[in-house]
Amino acid sequence: MAFPDRIERTLQLAHSPERVWAALTTAEGLGTWFGNAAEVDLRVGGVAKLSWTSGDTATLTVERLEPPRVFGYTWNIYGLPADDPRRTYVEFTLEPSGAGTTLTMVETGFAQLPDDLHSKAFGGNTDGWTNELGELVAYLDGR
Repeated sequence: MAFPDRIERTLQLAHSPERVWAALTTAEGLGTWFGNAAEVDLRVGGVAKLSWTSGDTATLTVERLEPPRVFGYTWNIYGLPADDPRRTYVEFTLEPSGAGTTLTMVETGFAQLPDDLHSKAFGGNTDGWTNELGELVAYLDGR
């Protein structure tokens, strides 16, 4: 049986691509909407380390960087141990749209998981992106 491999969300944002880019790629931006603190080495092969007050952490490895249009990274799959080599790939694409930006987020790589892990990882990230992208919008809108 084939499982969904892709989570995709598109948002219309009332902010310039440069502003959205900064929210996605700087320690200040990521450490506000996508975590409680962040360190970012913004280059292909560089890492961004996110941490939350809960003690959770995430490490993103930058795979694609085309400022201010495309930001892509790999990261650990939800529900797997941190040392598991399997990763998913997340890519943000920004397109100018009138006075704002169309932001598309795509995460792929879930099909590599066996049945018992797929629903937890895919479902967890589907819910997670709903929450996190809502926080991105709130951050950009100054709420």
